[in-house]
Amino acid sequence: QVQLVESGGGLVQSGGSLRLSCVASGFSFSSYTMNWYRQGPGKERELVAAIGSPDSTGYADSVKGRFTIARDNAKNMVFLQMNSLKPEDTAVYYCNVWTDGTNRWGQGTQVTVSS
Repeated sequence: QVQLVESGGGLVQSGGSLRLSCVASGFSFSSYTMNWYRQGPGKERELVAAIGSPDSTGYADSVKGRFTIARDNAKNMVFLQMNSLKPEDTAVYYCNVWTDGTNRWGQGTQVTVSS
């Protein structure tokens, strides 16, 4: 059974930093591309960052240079380091993987950036 559990969200002032973590289980983690999505208030869910296997990465234009995605295959974890946060980064952030023809999601973690 695939499980994704996010943590690390919270309230931070504009310009601050947060590090999100996602623990994965139920699949061969090191073989899969892992993604971070977010959904802001009244907005559609959007892809923020992705990390392949091996560690190729990609980012949405809105977060390039501020966010960094990384993975630890020994611990089945993926991280999102978020620096220079802006109020428009406020959203629920979701860990995601596509396995066995199905999109898998965690429960999400709330990130709120105050101005």
